[in-house]
Amino acid sequence: MNKILKSYFYWTYPRGCFHYDVMVTLILLFIFVTPHLWNFGDKPSNAAGPPHPIQVTGDGGHGLIVTVAASDVNVPLFATDNEVRKALRVAIEPVTGDAVSVVRWETANDAQGNLDWKIWAHR
Repeated sequence: MNKILKSYFYWTYPRGCFHYDVMVTLILLFIFVTPHLWNFGDKPSNAAGPPHPIQVTGDGGHGLIVTVAASDVNVPLFATDNEVRKALRVAIEPVTGDAVSVVRWETANDAQGNLDWKIWAHR
């Protein structure tokens, strides 16, 4: 038994023999069965995506520049900076994920004259 286990560990059996097929079968079972047995916590985001496209570019460092249509951001009138930051973070969350912080933002018009938010964020 010790010799067989040692041969399995060092993969010494030639291709096409019974023990080789057993090893390959065990590897394939591991690959296809373990995702169903273990919960890796990888689930899609529950947040629905925005109706307009979001443009994401790098800022040259570790941050992101995200451009979002103004109609996709729910910013209340006379909002404080913290309220604006929270609304912008919620708007970009479907694309960037939970682990981003909004650093700064500004509004700009696109080529068609629509109002957009330009948001600088860091992970």
